Amino acid sequence: MAHYVASKGGVIGLTKAFAREFSGGGITVNTIPPTIVDTPMARKAEDAEDVPSVDTMGKMVPVGRAGTPDDIAATCAFLCSDEASYITGQVIGVNGGMYI
Repeated sequence: MAHYVASKGGVIGLTKAFAREFSGGGITVNTIPPTIVDTPMARKAEDAEDVPSVDTMGKMVPVGRAGTPDDIAATCAFLCSDEASYITGQVIGVNGGMYI
Protein backbone atom coordinates (compact mmCIF):
# COMPACT_ATOMS: atom_id res chain seq x y z
CA MET A 1 0.00 0.00 0.00
CA ALA A 2 3.02 2.34 0.23
CA HIS A 3 2.75 3.19 -3.46
CA TYR A 4 -0.94 4.07 -3.07
CA VAL A 5 -0.38 6.25 -0.01
CA ALA A 6 2.60 7.98 -1.65
CA SER A 7 0.62 8.76 -4.80
CA LYS A 8 -2.33 10.10 -2.79
CA GLY A 9 0.08 12.30 -0.81
CA GLY A 10 1.54 13.56 -4.09
CA VAL A 11 -1.89 14.53 -5.38
CA ILE A 12 -2.60 16.42 -2.14
CA GLY A 13 0.70 18.30 -2.41
CA LEU A 14 0.08 19.11 -6.08
CA THR A 15 -3.41 20.35 -5.21
CA LYS A 16 -2.02 22.79 -2.66
CA ALA A 17 0.70 24.00 -5.05
CA PHE A 18 -1.79 24.53 -7.89
CA ALA A 19 -4.19 26.33 -5.54
CA ARG A 20 -1.44 28.85 -4.75
CA GLU A 21 -0.39 29.21 -8.40
CA PHE A 22 -3.86 29.64 -9.90
CA SER A 23 -5.80 31.48 -7.20
CA GLY A 24 -4.88 34.90 -8.59
CA GLY A 25 -6.76 34.00 -11.77
CA GLY A 26 -9.91 33.05 -9.91
CA ILE A 27 -9.25 29.32 -10.29
CA THR A 28 -9.81 27.08 -7.28
CA VAL A 29 -8.12 23.70 -6.91
CA ASN A 30 -9.23 21.06 -4.42
CA THR A 31 -8.97 17.29 -4.16
CA ILE A 32 -11.46 14.63 -3.16
CA PRO A 33 -9.71 11.45 -1.97
CA PRO A 34 -12.59 9.02 -1.43
CA THR A 35 -12.55 5.78 0.50
CA ILE A 36 -14.25 2.68 -0.90
CA VAL A 37 -16.73 3.59 -3.63
CA ASP A 38 -19.04 1.05 -5.23
CA THR A 39 -17.96 1.28 -8.86
CA PRO A 40 -17.54 -1.22 -11.70
CA MET A 41 -13.76 -1.08 -11.11
CA ALA A 42 -14.22 -1.95 -7.42
CA ARG A 43 -16.57 -4.81 -8.31
CA LYS A 44 -14.07 -6.09 -10.90
CA ALA A 45 -11.31 -6.17 -8.24
CA GLU A 46 -13.76 -7.95 -5.93
CA ASP A 47 -14.56 -10.55 -8.62
CA ALA A 48 -10.83 -11.12 -9.19
CA GLU A 49 -10.49 -11.64 -5.42
CA ASP A 50 -7.86 -8.89 -5.30
CA VAL A 51 -9.69 -7.16 -2.44
CA PRO A 52 -12.47 -8.01 0.02
CA SER A 53 -16.01 -7.46 -1.27
CA VAL A 54 -17.35 -3.93 -1.56
CA ASP A 55 -20.09 -4.87 0.88
CA THR A 56 -17.58 -6.20 3.43
CA MET A 57 -15.42 -3.08 3.16
CA GLY A 58 -18.53 -0.89 3.29
CA LYS A 59 -19.40 -2.32 6.70
CA MET A 60 -16.03 -1.06 8.01
CA VAL A 61 -16.89 2.55 7.08
CA PRO A 62 -18.38 4.43 10.06
CA VAL A 63 -21.59 5.28 8.15
CA GLY A 64 -21.96 1.56 7.39
CA ARG A 65 -21.75 1.49 3.60
CA ALA A 66 -19.50 2.05 0.64
CA GLY A 67 -19.75 5.38 -1.10
CA THR A 68 -21.48 5.84 -4.43
CA PRO A 69 -20.40 7.76 -7.50
CA ASP A 70 -23.26 10.17 -6.70
CA ASP A 71 -21.67 10.91 -3.30
CA ILE A 72 -18.50 12.03 -5.06
CA ALA A 73 -20.37 13.85 -7.83
CA ALA A 74 -22.39 15.90 -5.32
CA THR A 75 -19.18 17.17 -3.74
CA CYS A 76 -17.70 17.94 -7.16
CA ALA A 77 -20.84 19.87 -8.10
CA PHE A 78 -20.62 21.91 -4.90
CA LEU A 79 -16.93 22.71 -5.45
CA CYS A 80 -17.77 23.89 -8.98
CA SER A 81 -20.53 26.18 -7.71
CA ASP A 82 -20.30 29.86 -6.81
CA GLU A 83 -20.97 28.90 -3.18
CA ALA A 84 -17.51 27.25 -3.07
CA SER A 85 -15.61 30.13 -4.68
CA TYR A 86 -13.57 30.77 -1.50
CA ILE A 87 -12.54 27.13 -1.03
CA THR A 88 -9.16 26.28 -2.53
CA GLY A 89 -6.20 24.07 -1.69
CA GLN A 90 -8.39 21.77 0.40
CA VAL A 91 -8.68 18.04 0.83
CA ILE A 92 -12.39 17.26 0.93
CA GLY A 93 -12.79 13.81 2.48
CA VAL A 94 -15.85 12.13 1.01
CA ASN A 95 -15.29 8.98 2.95
CA GLY A 96 -18.16 8.18 5.30
CA GLY A 97 -15.88 8.91 8.26
CA MET A 98 -13.15 6.47 7.12
CA TYR A 99 -9.58 7.77 7.09
CA ILE A 100 -6.28 6.21 6.05
